[in-house]
Amino acid sequence: MRILKSKKEITGFLSRLKKRGRGVDPKVITDVQKILEAVRRGGDGALKKFTRRYDGHENTRLTARQIDAHARKADRGLVETLEFSAGRIRDFHEKQRQGSWFFERQGIRLGQIIKPLGRAGVYVPGGKASYPSSVLMNVIPAQVAGVREIAVAVPSPGGHINPAVMAAVRLLGIGEVYTIGGAQAVAAMAYGTQSIKKVDKIVGPGNIYVAMAKKLVFGEVDIDMIAGPSEILIIADSSADPGFIAADMLSQAEHDPLASSVLVTDSEPLALEAQKQLRAQLKELQRRAIASRSLVKYGAMIIRKDLEEAVELANLIAPEHLEIMTRQPDALAEKIECAGAIFLGDWSPEPLGDYAAGPNHVLPTGGTARFSSPLGAYDFLKHTSYLKFSRKGFSLLADKVEALAEAEGLTAHRNSVSIRKKAKM
Repeated sequence: MRILKSKKEITGFLSRLKKRGRGVDPKVITDVQKILEAVRRGGDGALKKFTRRYDGHENTRLTARQIDAHARKADRGLVETLEFSAGRIRDFHEKQRQGSWFFERQGIRLGQIIKPLGRAGVYVPGGKASYPSSVLMNVIPAQVAGVREIAVAVPSPGGHINPAVMAAVRLLGIGEVYTIGGAQAVAAMAYGTQSIKKVDKIVGPGNIYVAMAKKLVFGEVDIDMIAGPSEILIIADSSADPGFIAADMLSQAEHDPLASSVLVTDSEPLALEAQKQLRAQLKELQRRAIASRSLVKYGAMIIRKDLEEAVELANLIAPEHLEIMTRQPDALAEKIECAGAIFLGDWSPEPLGDYAAGPNHVLPTGGTARFSSPLGAYDFLKHTSYLKFSRKGFSLLADKVEALAEAEGLTAHRNSVSIRKKAKM
């Protein structure tokens, strides 16, 4: 990983970072479009065909007894940890509850009616991989919001069903679980089939086929986001522990060769020591090949004149995860405008947020923190405007509405008001 100082070096790195993960093979798009259309038209028959082809079995809905049987195979210690994490995640998301509101004056009553979505679909990577935390982070906000029906899709290559994922499903009381994956699972949830009811929103991570499928069905249903490769940016001064910095950068680099780990500091000695620590810790990693590729292409240690410049760079990048390891982290945090999650101080490493802190780990990536937010209970709510006018309230607005409608050439709009003005009491 290089240490960057000059404007040219930094600009070149930021350009590479911006393009990271944006290129999608046209064949992937074409394949996903074909799968979506086939399932939309063919329903269960097409879904079974794709599940046989890609996962080696026919999709099934697991019974409560099957869910329980698989969940019992999970390590008891892990189950207790899931229970602990679920409690913290639920406590945090309970604070995001919203209720309908109204106000009234001069015969006019206005407000918003806030209600939960009726049905949500959660995609959880499965098979040999184990991501029970994805179950917790995607299901709990929906439950807190009051979503009545939650369907979970878990790909099961070769029919393998992960006990840890099922333990998380059972813990949250989810009874609708399908052993399907890929673009075909997204299609089934978006369009509905003979055996799978259409959802209102699809959330959860997946590979490029899943991400592209979610993007293409948006509008038919809502989605959480198009998640890109993971990323971390660390702002640090000379007070920070270089070993901590190296460890936290590697915690992202091990995700994916496209993951990004960036340190921004006003202390070159700190950057040099963190660089040494990075090399030493990398040798001990099980996924060092993946981490190395990530660090070489999308890792950097950037030297800035002061912490004000570091904050400017952070707001420009708008990282998914932002750690601030400085003498006064709270003072800098107040100046941050764009970040998915902010971790303050030496004892707030990003992995705490991934698993057990409470805030959601589904975060905006690729600079989208400029305009989007972490997944939350608010994402499973819909807001309906409420308008109720008495005749007195109507009269207060009638002339103004007629004038605006006339200016826009919408005579029927004007007449809708005029006819009421002429009506007898």
